[in-house]
Amino acid sequence: MPKARKEQKIEQVDLLIEKLKKAKVAVLTDYRGLKVSQIQELRGKLRGGDVEYRVVKNTLARRAAEAAGYPALQEGIKGPVAIAFGYDDLGAPSKLITEFVRATRLKLDVVGGLVEGRVFSSDQIKQLADLPSRETLIAQLMGTLQSPVAQLVGTMQTPLQQLMGVLNAYKTKLEAA
Repeated sequence: MPKARKEQKIEQVDLLIEKLKKAKVAVLTDYRGLKVSQIQELRGKLRGGDVEYRVVKNTLARRAAEAAGYPALQEGIKGPVAIAFGYDDLGAPSKLITEFVRATRLKLDVVGGLVEGRVFSSDQIKQLADLPSRETLIAQLMGTLQSPVAQLVGTMQTPLQQLMGVLNAYKTKLEAA
């Protein structure tokens, strides 16, 4: 193998290692049957959600997974594989891929992935698409936490409101007399 090609492959493996370590989520997809234009369309959609989609050579991806400390990820690297790297929202890559598949009716299989350093099966990755966004989850948590506090405040205010009602009635009675 020419020295230049070997150096390029080493650079690609290093780049993949860096991306695997940096990404919060990496979704492995089997893009078999998609045309280049369809992959470009998918890339554009993913880019809008701050997700990077890379078609990778299996041997290089396996080496990168091993070197990054995720040897179990190698099981999903079979056939033509592309990786969607998500850096912010954990559910973004899976959601965007699912939306793309529904909209275009193309066959794009999710074969597994990596979520915050843990290897996930294809079913687990698909479940990420059903999760609400981080902001929605925080709002739901805040609502759940706020409800008991509001009930407590209401319970504490009830005797005070009753006392005020009695005092207002007594005041009205004195003014009438």
